[in-house]
Amino acid sequence: MRLRRFLRTPKGLLLVILVFLAALAALSEGLRQIAPGLTGAILVAALMDLVLLRYRHHRWEFPSGAILTGLIIAMVLSPHEPWYVGAASSAIAIAGKYVFRYRLANVFNPAALGLVATFYVFSPGQNWWGAVPNLMPVGLVALVATGAFIAHRVNKMPMVLAFLGGYYTLFTITAFLGDPARVAEIFRSPDLQAVLYFAVFILTDPPTSPVRYPDQVVCGVTVALVSFGVFELIGAAYYLLAGVLAGNLWEARRRAVAWAHRQPAASLPAKEGSHFHV
Repeated sequence: MRLRRFLRTPKGLLLVILVFLAALAALSEGLRQIAPGLTGAILVAALMDLVLLRYRHHRWEFPSGAILTGLIIAMVLSPHEPWYVGAASSAIAIAGKYVFRYRLANVFNPAALGLVATFYVFSPGQNWWGAVPNLMPVGLVALVATGAFIAHRVNKMPMVLAFLGGYYTLFTITAFLGDPARVAEIFRSPDLQAVLYFAVFILTDPPTSPVRYPDQVVCGVTVALVSFGVFELIGAAYYLLAGVLAGNLWEARRRAVAWAHRQPAASLPAKEGSHFHV
């Protein structure tokens, strides 16, 4: 009964979808190839979160969020990387979730933070095999269908569309004004699948993304601008992940400002005759 209820939640649905995509990708990548990195990333994330949740809440809890984090990390990293690269990324991701917090939510998307941090330690390859780029066209259809479903389920479709619209507009303008060959890869596989995977499964992370539609649009455009800027100025493989971390910072600041504006109003005495007067 508990399992059935969990599988109906956004986390449960996302877990089912990612496991399905990982299994689909294993057909082309090979189970033996992806197993070490996948296992290392998930186990480290789950065990760390299990202990930390027990310490904080004084009870055992299923580390569903950590398993999702480990899955995403492994599905972004190249399966040819040693298993400990994914494990280290997961360790940083889970630690960052508890260190960088504002009120009750973490500031940064854990998977993005872990992947960017370990890039400067191991310089790992990121081929986004979990986006199923090698199974055209079946993989693309599966990615779009499952991604659209989860984006709608967590009510983040405006942010996804704002990001994709801004992202491809910027690179299209660049292609027309400069050398199209420099940005041609953005419009082709596997980059196409990587961007879609990023937009629907990483950008839409509920704890680190806005709820209101206008805020989602601003955040999506911000992520597109930063991703484009990092690609053009630095050329780093983590340009999408850098974009979402910038979007996380924007959202954390917006929440802090909104909370600060609510506090003075909440502290004022209620007017006479008000239902809240005590």
